[in-house]
Amino acid sequence: GGAIGAGLFVSSGSAFQTGGPGSVLLGFMIVGTYLVMQALAELAVMYPVNGAFTMYICRFVDPSWGFACGWQYAISWLTVLPFEVSAACNIIHYWPGSEGINNSAWIVPLLTALVAIQIFGVRGYGEAINLEQVEFVLSVMKIIACLGFMLLGIIIDCGGVPTDTRGYIGARYWHSPNSAFLNGFHGFCTVFVTASFAYTGTELTGLAAAETSNPLKEIPRASKQVVWRLAIFYIVNLFLIGLIVPADSPLYSGSGSESRHSPFVIAIQLAGIKVLPSIFNAVILISVMSVANSCTFGSTRTMQALAANGMGPQFFAYIDKKGRPVTVVIIQLLFGCLAFINLAPNGGVIFNWLLSLSGLSILFIYGSIALAHIRFRRAWAANGHSVDELPFKAAFGVWGSWLCLLINVLCLMGQFYVALYPVGGPNLDPTTFFELYLAGPFLLFLYAIWKVYSWFVRPEDRPLYVKIKDIDIYTGMRENQLSVSGADVPEEQRRASVAEMLDAEKKGGPMDYVMRVVRSVI
Repeated sequence: GGAIGAGLFVSSGSAFQTGGPGSVLLGFMIVGTYLVMQALAELAVMYPVNGAFTMYICRFVDPSWGFACGWQYAISWLTVLPFEVSAACNIIHYWPGSEGINNSAWIVPLLTALVAIQIFGVRGYGEAINLEQVEFVLSVMKIIACLGFMLLGIIIDCGGVPTDTRGYIGARYWHSPNSAFLNGFHGFCTVFVTASFAYTGTELTGLAAAETSNPLKEIPRASKQVVWRLAIFYIVNLFLIGLIVPADSPLYSGSGSESRHSPFVIAIQLAGIKVLPSIFNAVILISVMSVANSCTFGSTRTMQALAANGMGPQFFAYIDKKGRPVTVVIIQLLFGCLAFINLAPNGGVIFNWLLSLSGLSILFIYGSIALAHIRFRRAWAANGHSVDELPFKAAFGVWGSWLCLLINVLCLMGQFYVALYPVGGPNLDPTTFFELYLAGPFLLFLYAIWKVYSWFVRPEDRPLYVKIKDIDIYTGMRENQLSVSGADVPEEQRRASVAEMLDAEKKGGPMDYVMRVVRSVI
């Protein structure tokens, strides 16, 4: 539930307007995280190291590319926090009586609450007891709201709301005079950046690997649960929105709070239901603050890991006596103060440029994770190991990662096309292009910085990529796995261990299989 926020509840509205319901449904399914989560789970179970996928990219692809991906990922979370705080202020303006109140009256208490939760709620590095409780409660509220909306959406579509004069709707908004695919392929490509932003946060299970007591059990289960839950709460809800809200609804462009343009709120308003839009607006506010609460996990863990591996200022790696990464937590919270930029006359312009750094970053991260998994498998085989030795295997193996890499490359190409020729223009405009695609040049800039720096300071990082024969597959390996696949393990012992693992997998009847499926969903 921690990933469900403004990307789903608010930003999806713009995707419906430019792409239509069919494009939104397909776009969110294509960008869907199943393949990358499987690859990440396999790596995280094998190597539950601090920094997770950032370190996997450094080890299996190239340290300079890992440096670039890691810092872009951290910076994207740094900029998302003030965005979520600003979005929360905008959402508050939905309610009457709040229009004339300066946003600083909302920013200060919201940031204060986040500081209190992060500083006093975190008992230790990986032991966020109060923080976990807060996030659990917020996530439960969002999940209940999503489930409730599914039921309401079905009722509205079937004409079961007495106040809705449209009666039975069915798939009316998917065909003439409406269209499921507005603006054709052009409109379809506009969905990718919205979907990638909405899905950001699902990869946090990989970052938690180093803090999990039993990675072999918890990481695969968490990865499967994330995918199933996103399929239910994102895909099903967006499909229902496409059925009951026309993409050309005037409510999308109405005046007032940003949350008034939420397709979820609009769906309830079109059905003529009173009070409920205000209640759902409160859910959106809770969702936004929940994501803001999660921002510190993604940025602080990544920055601390980069610094600990010599890829950042050493004071970023500091952890206090209670195990808290205080320095990077403070930096993240200070970035939250950028929400005050919106109070300036031209603050929105500055804020848009900051957000452009994070818009596409997750597509680069997902593609790089898939590439790291592909190269890990090649290095694994080159060192004489078999796939049977892996404690957890990605569902579609290395071919799933190839497909995941291809999908992310195609999504980036599609967004590049949209940045050059945005729906509604202006075409070939430098300002528009960099607002929509700044994450790409920024990633290359970070890559060049480390490649130049390593040329003089870290000679081992000079090559364009890490050769398969030079990849270290043993350092950081899970302790129990070293007895199976360690460099010094005799071949006979390795075969015996593999036989035991295969035998354990075969045990259990049909009921065990059913229970595994149930646990993956629930």
